[in-house]
Amino acid sequence: MTLSTVFRRFGAVLLGFAGSTGALAADPLNVTGDKFRQLEELLPTPNIYRAASGAPGHAYWQQQADYDIKVSLDDDRQRISASETITYQNNSPDTLRYLWLQLDQNRFKPGSAGNLAAPVDVESIAPDTIPFGSFRRAVVSAEFDGGYKITKVADASGRDLRHTIVDTGMRIDLPQPLKPGAKVSFRVDWEYNVIEQKALGGRSGYEYFERDDNYLYEIAQWFPRMAAYNDVSGWQNKQFLGSGEFALEFGNYRVAIDVPADHVVASTGVLQNADDVLSREQRARLKQARTADKPVMIITKDEALKNEKSRAKNRKTWVFAAENVRDFSWASSRKFLWDAQGYKKGGTDTMAMSFYPEEGTPLWDKYSTASIIHTMDVYNRYSFDYPYPVSISVNGPVGGMEYPMITFNGPRPEIDEEDRSKRTYSRRTKYGLISVIIHEVGHNYYPMIINSDERQWTWMDEGLNTYVQFLAEQEWEEKYPSRRGDARKIIEYMKSENQVPIMTNSESILQFGNNAYGKPATALNILRESIMGRELFDFAFREYAERWKFKRPMPADFFRTIEDASGMDLDWFWRGWFYTTDHVDISIDQVKHYTVGTKNPEIENPWKRKKFQEEPETVTERQNRANKMTRIVDGKPELVDFYNEHDEFDVSNADRNSYRGMLDGLEDWEKDLLKVESNAYVLSFSNVGGLVMPLILQLEYTDGSSEEVRIPAEIWARNAQKTSKMLVRGKDKLLKSVVLDPHWETADTDVENNYFPRRIIKSRLELFKDEESRNLMRDWEVELKED
Repeated sequence: MTLSTVFRRFGAVLLGFAGSTGALAADPLNVTGDKFRQLEELLPTPNIYRAASGAPGHAYWQQQADYDIKVSLDDDRQRISASETITYQNNSPDTLRYLWLQLDQNRFKPGSAGNLAAPVDVESIAPDTIPFGSFRRAVVSAEFDGGYKITKVADASGRDLRHTIVDTGMRIDLPQPLKPGAKVSFRVDWEYNVIEQKALGGRSGYEYFERDDNYLYEIAQWFPRMAAYNDVSGWQNKQFLGSGEFALEFGNYRVAIDVPADHVVASTGVLQNADDVLSREQRARLKQARTADKPVMIITKDEALKNEKSRAKNRKTWVFAAENVRDFSWASSRKFLWDAQGYKKGGTDTMAMSFYPEEGTPLWDKYSTASIIHTMDVYNRYSFDYPYPVSISVNGPVGGMEYPMITFNGPRPEIDEEDRSKRTYSRRTKYGLISVIIHEVGHNYYPMIINSDERQWTWMDEGLNTYVQFLAEQEWEEKYPSRRGDARKIIEYMKSENQVPIMTNSESILQFGNNAYGKPATALNILRESIMGRELFDFAFREYAERWKFKRPMPADFFRTIEDASGMDLDWFWRGWFYTTDHVDISIDQVKHYTVGTKNPEIENPWKRKKFQEEPETVTERQNRANKMTRIVDGKPELVDFYNEHDEFDVSNADRNSYRGMLDGLEDWEKDLLKVESNAYVLSFSNVGGLVMPLILQLEYTDGSSEEVRIPAEIWARNAQKTSKMLVRGKDKLLKSVVLDPHWETADTDVENNYFPRRIIKSRLELFKDEESRNLMRDWEVELKED
């Protein structure tokens, strides 16, 4: 099939774009170019704390909070009791009259704002129905005695400090204002009931194993923590409602964890008293693991099963220390197997370790520690060298959650129904485990080290981390089943009307996974692969990571750094992808084929005659011929003259004289252009979805050859609704077809208007009897509502 009708125009080479003049004339203020307006009106003004380049300013500052904590786990009552001393360093230029702490466990008090404000999505379920899990959560949360019991708040001398609890926050009023450069120490004592994670959800909790009557604890958000105080928002004391995670300060920790003697503890930090809590053999295995080329079992399956049956009356205290971390988490159980392997490369010298119950085999012992090491290997290349001495993956009730040096990851094998003494795992479980470990370990980079404000901007940790996760997954094996990152995976969401911009506060996000994880990750991958190129984007992305490690970036710092390090103006991209809900839908509307009009009548007139002869016969002419109409000139030869013997395409002497006169008025370079035999194609596009993007074209020629052409997004700068592009090719290059976005790399939501000529859409037509069809539709609707 050929392209649109070939056109020939008199005059020299065509220099303009079809339709562009009219579009500009109708839009004198260039309103349609608004999508390329600079972001400066939306971004905060650069200052001494945050530079216009996106780097920390010369006066950048951040607070520090150091913790000395003693905590005891009551395995009989699933209860935590603890005491901490916090030393807070005021590095800001401000004098502080009070301090704010986070009390995140208060989220689980029956009357908390998070509980009371949690909506039920009645539109997604059938009338008078609710999922078991949702109803269980509602019942348990109304009865569970959750939240902190604060028993003491005192200064370093033991004198009580005035304090006020506001839902998930606590304000401590200082007896003396804390001046810039000064520090203050104070003590907090507390206790709380650990939640059953499967009943109440959340990011920590316990799991009960009925088989051996044991518990596995993943303990997080467990201590009153200093809220962040920064130059952008002051105190970040937004209440914790459940979605927006945590904004925290860096500091040094020493934590003593008191547990039953047969428990094994995994924790943020480095174990300080291995001689007290590990056997000689276990310490020897740890030493061996540091230089091993595969994981070494520190606590074996036999040892773990022995611990499962034990009920020690005595207790042990595990002491851990961590430097320059923004949080602290730990896990404890008598069920843990423990394997470890050292990883040393570049600036990283760490121990990768996995803790899991026997129920996690044969999956966890095969993939967990290997996934940790793979994550660090990839993330180090795209971000910075992992700086901490350990990286831990724990299997327990939490599906996936991250803390400095330790992550909680959920998938484990299923019992084989044919032989219940065996366990097996599905493809989905295997890759689910690898992916969640990559993702959660990756969070050690974003936001545990690049300390973004999760309470405000979820995408700055989830989106950036999901992007690098995608890169790591692709390096695991060919055709890895990544859920997010590839452009085609976000298309259904981009077509959805149920969207909010990425730049939306965490508690107001709709479709959390798509908005905060998938869309920003896809946007960054498109920037890398289709707009900037890998080398340029990787340099800029790593520059952002290096600039902001162990610091607190804001969205403007990310946007500005990527532009500063790449030399590209990407405001149009940030505006479209992050600040709007526009989607990509670009249509290729028309292709016209031009060749140069030579003005030589000896050439042009035969061409015009041939084109005229190719036109279809009119209906009147066809009817006249069918009716054998007689004409008057047929019977009267005296009415025939010169013009009956020569048609309008015959060349006359007047035509030749006009041509010679025209040539005399041209310069040599103009005469040369008239001799060009190239083919010129004008391709016209419309922006249906509103999101401007580059035009990626695959051109197929009649000789069987093809080429790919990439036109930058700036082609839309003068008119963001319609644009055209001229492509000039050799005289033998006759265009057969054009495909827009041939590799599906821009998340275009309607690929059917990406073809010229249009193609017939192939699909399946399902046939049913009427009654069957109606019944099937009813079943389908019920299934959707149950889901």
